[in-house]
Amino acid sequence: MLLFIRHNRRQRRGQRGFSLIELLIVIAIILIILSIAIPQMGKARMNAQEMAAVEEVQTINKMEIQYYSQFGTYATSLAQLGPPTSAGAAEGPQAAGLIPGKLASGASGGYNFTVTATPSGYAISAVPKTFGSTGRRTFYSDQSAVVRENWTQDPATANSAELK
Repeated sequence: MLLFIRHNRRQRRGQRGFSLIELLIVIAIILIILSIAIPQMGKARMNAQEMAAVEEVQTINKMEIQYYSQFGTYATSLAQLGPPTSAGAAEGPQAAGLIPGKLASGASGGYNFTVTATPSGYAISAVPKTFGSTGRRTFYSDQSAVVRENWTQDPATANSAELK
């Protein structure tokens, strides 16, 4: 009887854990799940960057209105809306301190932003740093505060479709 118990224990010890085949099957299942999840995560990140770009365009629009109310004209660059570049410098028409320095530098959240003067006011353009990776759309707005979008690499314009 004692011999039988020892033999049973040896068999159970040998069967502890997973076999190589079982581990390979688990790894294959994990790889299949990752191959489905990773592209979806990239799309979700790109959508988030696009929505952040729209928010930044709307912020620039609001700050252009504030700049106009303070200085009687629209800002013609992001630097004019941004903070002073040197420490201790006073805010004024060349650096109003209305937007963060990162946005004033022209880049934020996977998009490049520009503000230019137009005969009737200003134009804002937002273009992905890497089209198809950081964004699939370009955005445009002006003093009308209507945000427009374009689904190609070409920058959106005043004639592009309105963002709904």
